[in-house]
Amino acid sequence: MKRAWGTVKEWVDVYILLLFGMVLLAAVMPATGVAVRPVEIATDLAVALLFFLYGARLSADQTLQGIRHWRLHSLVLACTYVMFPLLGLLTAFLSRPFLGPELAAGMLFLTLLPSTVQSSVAFTSIAHGNVAASIVAASVSNLLGVLLTPLLVTLAMGAAAGVNLGTIRSLFLQLVLPFVLGQLVHRWLGGFLARHKQVTSKVDRGAILLVVYAAFSAGMREDMFSRLGGWQLVALLVVCCVLLAVVLAATMAISKALGFAWPDRTAIIFAGSKKSMASGLPMAQVIFPAAAVGILVLPLMLFHQIQLIVCAQLARRWSRLTPEAGPTSSTAG
Repeated sequence: MKRAWGTVKEWVDVYILLLFGMVLLAAVMPATGVAVRPVEIATDLAVALLFFLYGARLSADQTLQGIRHWRLHSLVLACTYVMFPLLGLLTAFLSRPFLGPELAAGMLFLTLLPSTVQSSVAFTSIAHGNVAASIVAASVSNLLGVLLTPLLVTLAMGAAAGVNLGTIRSLFLQLVLPFVLGQLVHRWLGGFLARHKQVTSKVDRGAILLVVYAAFSAGMREDMFSRLGGWQLVALLVVCCVLLAVVLAATMAISKALGFAWPDRTAIIFAGSKKSMASGLPMAQVIFPAAAVGILVLPLMLFHQIQLIVCAQLARRWSRLTPEAGPTSSTAG
């Protein structure tokens, strides 16, 4: 329990500070001139390595064993890849007049991403939920996200996403192929990565920090912040909070209405309401034009921080409740 909360607290405090530190570094010292190409190559290699480790870490056997909880996993996937994208389309349409087209597109993009793994499992554990189901649900979401997110981006964002044959080739070489290769060597590397989780964690965080620096460096070269006003950032904060509140309320209500027990409902709520920055930032780097990535990922970075803060408080509150009762004896499901 203490270890799980310590992991979440570290992620919220230190890592988010590092992320925004990279934004500040890119604003003060962006990669320009001869430094641009080396940064781009390093970022591409880091993203490929990251998805290779994702594939090597995930066990296909564990995923198949989780099929007995098909109702739970189906609901999490429906929340992640159906409900969230529909809300994203509505949010982008309604917020476009005051957020502007780029931030509105960023809001839509974040709704097309897979769920998180680490924080979903940690919060479910803290709240005395079904941890095993949470692991499988979040892992399956990420497994499918490698293919589903680019497809959804193409369908929902169309030409605005800049998806073409070159993009599809980059997606395959940087995301799909490394992931598949990782799955193929899972039997040899899976045990090592399970025993040395810090290896994946350090590559994970290091790659994302590099992606953030590269994205915002490209944005600075295009003078992206001159296109944003302070009031737009405030409006973005409000929109992200409203979106998270709607999703949390929906996952709570739907899981209760479908008769899930409280431990299962906890797994559904946390896995079904999250969006993964670990997957989203590398995918954005591959899918979108370099100059557009900086603004497009701002909603994701902000939403990610908000979801961690809110869900951490929910998990702590629910940790004081009995697993059988849930929030109240009448809402056990």
